[in-house]
Amino acid sequence: MAQHLDGRALSGDASMSVRDSIRIVSPGHAAFAVVLIALGIMGFVTREFSQMWQPVPKWVPGRSALVFLCAMISLGTGIGLALRRSALVASRVLLVALLIWLVALRLPNLFYEHPVVLVGWTFGSTAVMVAAAWVLYIWFARERDSAHPGILADAAGLRIARTLYGLSMIPFGLAHFMFLDATTVLIPDWLPGHVALAYFTGAAFIAAGLAVCIGVLAYPAAALSALQMGLFTLIVWVPRMLTGNVTDFQRGEFVSSCALTAGAWVVAESYRERRSSPGRIAIA
Repeated sequence: MAQHLDGRALSGDASMSVRDSIRIVSPGHAAFAVVLIALGIMGFVTREFSQMWQPVPKWVPGRSALVFLCAMISLGTGIGLALRRSALVASRVLLVALLIWLVALRLPNLFYEHPVVLVGWTFGSTAVMVAAAWVLYIWFARERDSAHPGILADAAGLRIARTLYGLSMIPFGLAHFMFLDATTVLIPDWLPGHVALAYFTGAAFIAAGLAVCIGVLAYPAAALSALQMGLFTLIVWVPRMLTGNVTDFQRGEFVSSCALTAGAWVVAESYRERRSSPGRIAIA
């Protein structure tokens, strides 16, 4: 009997230990971590760059090793973000890796590749992930030491992260106008006014991006842009994925849409005030 009770006690302690080690700050944080883990697994299985890292120029050396490194960063930081002890380190590693990727492989393309809107789209996709990683880093750094959160985790860092997100929305919106046919063909037949919807969603992205950049109605703009991406994923890509009749490109677009939605969700949550408690971070 005593041994049975001891076993139950040990099992209960182990269960509590696992629960205590897992730490989720918000729904956006959970979604972002899950997406990163999925992207990491995809990288290892396909032995290709997952959507978060694509496209990668052909001139980049050591592609095989870089594929492995990117997959490892995605998987490792995704798991790390969900664990109490490693969340700060994981967010820092992810932020640094994505910033390097943005500056080295995305920013130069804006000056010599065409069309600029598509180049801006790829820049924006990476920038959304940078912004989300930056927000998470700020949350965890401020929780560790709210008085001295460290470089990049102060109010200026938060403004830069949000501005990056806002700038990303502008090419997303412009693409709806410049590539209207490619946009309307994705809209399900049961929705009326395909052209009007394409124009509306494009204008909404641009308006949201400008609002976030200048700080006017920034929270609803960030929240509604995240909702718009989520609805696009749900209405356009989920039904296509459920049919099973999708190309590799469409499958990649679905994954990319999920990643962008999760990243946008985290940025939108950065505008909500959080009360200080064991699982919450005070941030305005």
